[in-house]
Amino acid sequence: MGINEDRADDRAALLVREAMDRATADLPALTDLAGPARAQGLRRKARVRAAIGGGVLAVAAIAAAGAVLLPVGGAQGVPGVVGVAAPPSAVPQPPVHIEPTPGESSMADLPPAERARLENFQNQAVGLLQGLLPPAVGTIRRTDLDVNIYQATKDGKTFPIVFSVRPWEQGTGPGTCQEVKGRVCRKATLPGGIEAHAATSPINSGTVTETRVFFRYGGSDVELSVGPDDPSNTSAPVTGDQLLEVVQSAGLLDLVKAAERQPHQAAQKITPAG
Repeated sequence: MGINEDRADDRAALLVREAMDRATADLPALTDLAGPARAQGLRRKARVRAAIGGGVLAVAAIAAAGAVLLPVGGAQGVPGVVGVAAPPSAVPQPPVHIEPTPGESSMADLPPAERARLENFQNQAVGLLQGLLPPAVGTIRRTDLDVNIYQATKDGKTFPIVFSVRPWEQGTGPGTCQEVKGRVCRKATLPGGIEAHAATSPINSGTVTETRVFFRYGGSDVELSVGPDDPSNTSAPVTGDQLLEVVQSAGLLDLVKAAERQPHQAAQKITPAG
């Protein structure tokens, strides 16, 4: 009886190690990143390993309690490997209500089918951004005002987030960052050779900063920004390098690609001066 229990314990430990290795094998490499971005990536990888490890421990504990040992070779002929079902998706949180100003429309004014399409996009964006942005940003929720407006809350502070994929105006070039008036610029090359720019800029009379990243993808201008919490005079808790890391995520770029194929926003009209 003792030998069987020892074998069950050994196999449980093996399952945990193998599942954790598989869970993090496809995460992006962390080379060529700045120090803070590299540290955040390592922390994110550790969180993924911890989460999948906890799920496998539960499965292994059930197997060990019943003294049920899987046959060597498994269902797919791979020694000691079992399939672990992915956890069900979290139920999306209700949106933050933002009252439109007089004359301003909101998502509530849209036809039901279109509103459902945009809400689905928002929920996907929330899921991705929650896992990609640093923990200091807090809990992210969509809003019911516009498809591109989100909010993050942390320790009583609220940080506005904009995630916009908008068809670009014909005749305009992609934006760049200029280091003027205290603005700090960064840039990176995304998959496909796309150049992305990040800017951390002082706002509200220069007392706090907001951070944004922007780039052109196909026929759309893409922007991701995190603003300050005005009541507490707290700057956006994210750096330009961190936002550049976020937009290099394959998952986020897939979402951008989907929005580029089926736009959620109208092209921004630029009125010439004069």
